[in-house]
Amino acid sequence: MAVRLLISVLIISLFSFTYASDPAPLQDFCVAIKDNEAKGKFCICKDPNMVSADDFFFPGLNMPGNTSNAQGSRVTPVNVNQLPGLNTLGISLVHIDYAPYGLNPPHTHPRATEVLVVFEGTLFVGFVTSNPADPNVKNKLFTKTLYPGDVFVFPEGLIHFQFNVGKTNAFVFAGLSSQNPGVITIADAVFGSDPSISLDVLTKAFQVDANVIKYLQAQFK
Repeated sequence: MAVRLLISVLIISLFSFTYASDPAPLQDFCVAIKDNEAKGKFCICKDPNMVSADDFFFPGLNMPGNTSNAQGSRVTPVNVNQLPGLNTLGISLVHIDYAPYGLNPPHTHPRATEVLVVFEGTLFVGFVTSNPADPNVKNKLFTKTLYPGDVFVFPEGLIHFQFNVGKTNAFVFAGLSSQNPGVITIADAVFGSDPSISLDVLTKAFQVDANVIKYLQAQFK
């Protein structure tokens, strides 16, 4: 009886692991159709007889993005939201442009590892590990200065950033291991949520005066 129970647990664990990432395709392709009743989720495949090459095509990714914003960077994503042919294929792409000293601020992709390739410019990049088991040990920061042709990996779910340390524009391409990797920009999420996170929560979390929190929240409204 104990052996059967153990086998059952192992089988359940295996299925849980199998479905922990993007769905595996059961056919050559499943071009996504948005189901309005499913609130934007891609859960319907386009009739294969109606699929065309355009369903697998995204033009103009070589065009520079507009970096005239507070961060001095622009991310142009190509995931299943822009390219329906990526549905169930477990991969996507971004093109990121940086003005001189532009920053892609600390953020995380909850569903994907990112592989970044520098094409132009000099970037200072890094990621931070998750909380150590020992509360007395700090989260570790890994950083590297990258030049054209260099490749760097940001592990799935970890907070990371890129900063253009050069005096000229920079741009990169990055592949992500999900058709819809998601992104959580830390400052936006913490200080710009709607409704706002309680001042009591944030002042205690950051150990600063409430006026500092109010100032930071005002920057993201």
